[in-house]
Amino acid sequence: MSWLKKKCVIVPTDFSEYSFRALDVAKEFVEQNANLHFIHVTRPWNEHEIGGSWGQETEEERIHSLEKHLQDKLQDAEYKDVQIAIRMGSPASEIIGYAETAGAELIVMPSHGRTGLKHFALGSVAERVVRRAHCPVLVLREKKGKAGKTKKIISYD
Repeated sequence: MSWLKKKCVIVPTDFSEYSFRALDVAKEFVEQNANLHFIHVTRPWNEHEIGGSWGQETEEERIHSLEKHLQDKLQDAEYKDVQIAIRMGSPASEIIGYAETAGAELIVMPSHGRTGLKHFALGSVAERVVRRAHCPVLVLREKKGKAGKTKKIISYD
């Protein structure tokens, strides 16, 4: 067994292509897919949002829908036994809390390289997780190379 193999690896997802690439990278750190946890964090509805005030879908139904959507995306045999978790709240806090509870040894997540005022005002989820997580965080960056091709750059932030 390699010293790099982990018993529990967390991969946050925002349903982007980048987060599914992060899941593929995370698979390299575990012996079994059952040791991978794919987590999505959604914010609770407030009374002013459609659905929240109109009662078209309860939060429980929304969580179930998101879970089903992830299960559908992970139907390939290569993702068999990946653990799926849906949480509601602040993304960074929920990811960190879930990782602590699960006993994660590593978090693998994409960074979209947010810059400028938006980054300054809000901060990124990846940055908050890196700063507060109890375990190492592997941040995967995607940058555009020549001719607009995407190349993967691994950064140990």
